[in-house]
Amino acid sequence: MGDRALRSLRAPEWFSIEKARRAQSLLAKRVITKDMLPEDIKYVGGADIAYAGDKALAAAVVMDFDTMELVDHAIYKCRVIFPYVPTLLSFREAWPVSQAILSLKVKPDVVLIDGQGLAHPYRLGLASHVGVVLDIPTIGVAKKKLCGIIGKYKDHWAPIMDRGEVIGAALITRKGANPIFVSIGHKVSLERAIEIVLKSCRGHKLPEPIRAAHNMATRAARRGIWHQSS
Repeated sequence: MGDRALRSLRAPEWFSIEKARRAQSLLAKRVITKDMLPEDIKYVGGADIAYAGDKALAAAVVMDFDTMELVDHAIYKCRVIFPYVPTLLSFREAWPVSQAILSLKVKPDVVLIDGQGLAHPYRLGLASHVGVVLDIPTIGVAKKKLCGIIGKYKDHWAPIMDRGEVIGAALITRKGANPIFVSIGHKVSLERAIEIVLKSCRGHKLPEPIRAAHNMATRAARRGIWHQSS
């Protein structure tokens, strides 16, 4: 990924909502929905973000896919410069999340990102935005459904339908728990995304890489620990 593409993650002060919508549309057209990741995954990543005042802190982790042992982590802090706009959240969060991922010494084969992928009204949630710009396989894992209708469950999951297409899956990962919502981020099929997320859940509702990234980000934000700064 070139410097110009990376800079496009971070919205300048004059970056308008209209321009963001146009960029969102262009990026959405670049999402790849087929598997372009190793058949045998060795390392799986996770990323999440926390806030402290006007600062955003993103954490990225890498875990062994078989054992779910932590093998690497990174955090990144920056000032929030893009306003909160519904359905444009990725323009607020893609920069710190991407910087945290790029700071990892051990590169994951796929990254699970706390947020939407294709299961988004404009087909570009945070997971897809980061995946396209960094050109890496990503999967969106969200605690809430942003759009679409949940179909009939078969085994552990049900398709999420929107405007005549399957945009994701409602996935039950623990007995008695509400579903989580999985969608393609980039360079992965929905079937493979479901498989990876299910294998990454070890007794908890959320997959281990996202749980680890969430805990790391929230703890660091609470303590004011900033390992990197803009």
